[in-house]
Amino acid sequence: MRQIVLDTETTGLEPKQGHRIIEVGCIELINRSETNQNFHQYINPERDVEDGAFNIHGLSNEFLSNKPRFSDVAQEFIEYVRGSELIIHNAPFDVGFINSELKLLGKKWGRLEDYCTVFDTLTLAREKHPGRKNNLDALCKRYEVDNTQRDLHGALLDAKILVDVYLKMTGGQTNLSFDSNELESIKKNKSDKHKNNRHEKLVVIEPTESELEQHHLLLKSIKEKSGGKCIWIENEID
Repeated sequence: MRQIVLDTETTGLEPKQGHRIIEVGCIELINRSETNQNFHQYINPERDVEDGAFNIHGLSNEFLSNKPRFSDVAQEFIEYVRGSELIIHNAPFDVGFINSELKLLGKKWGRLEDYCTVFDTLTLAREKHPGRKNNLDALCKRYEVDNTQRDLHGALLDAKILVDVYLKMTGGQTNLSFDSNELESIKKNKSDKHKNNRHEKLVVIEPTESELEQHHLLLKSIKEKSGGKCIWIENEID
């Protein structure tokens, strides 16, 4: 199962007011394990960043001025997420902005949902913890996820934090791989156990005469009902 944990940063809160994406961060999971095949891109929004947004993510107009435009990275991004399940916290926000960017590129680009499915972890959190705060910081505290590096928001950093939160929220083992030392230890323990078992005395329980007689009667009955087709019992009853 391929999942992409995604987050974005923007120039403001509302794409209908002309706000644009300035950063996209994605982390790939295969069978709930990170692959290190991530997607991260800063983007020139071709407009100014609002002061309120800058205070959240710290990405300035000057820093973004020489970055590629969304149109420059759109194809690479779409190919990266194609066929996956996107894991997003407050998905309508990020999906709304991505669809707004795709709309600016033309109708042929369609919508994000044409390329992948979307899972909203905020919806899940509200179902699991009704009436409580369910923003990312609150979930980090609830699930004991370290977010001490989150002085400012960042798409890739927040995606990484969301990976840990999502895996803990949905339960289960998050990493089924073993390193070489672990594999050697497992093999050694298994080998030692096998060696020890070889020297154990096996207890053999012999059937009684009555049990043997009942066994043969049952086999004869099976042979008769099958029209003599049960070849596998011929040697035992003849």
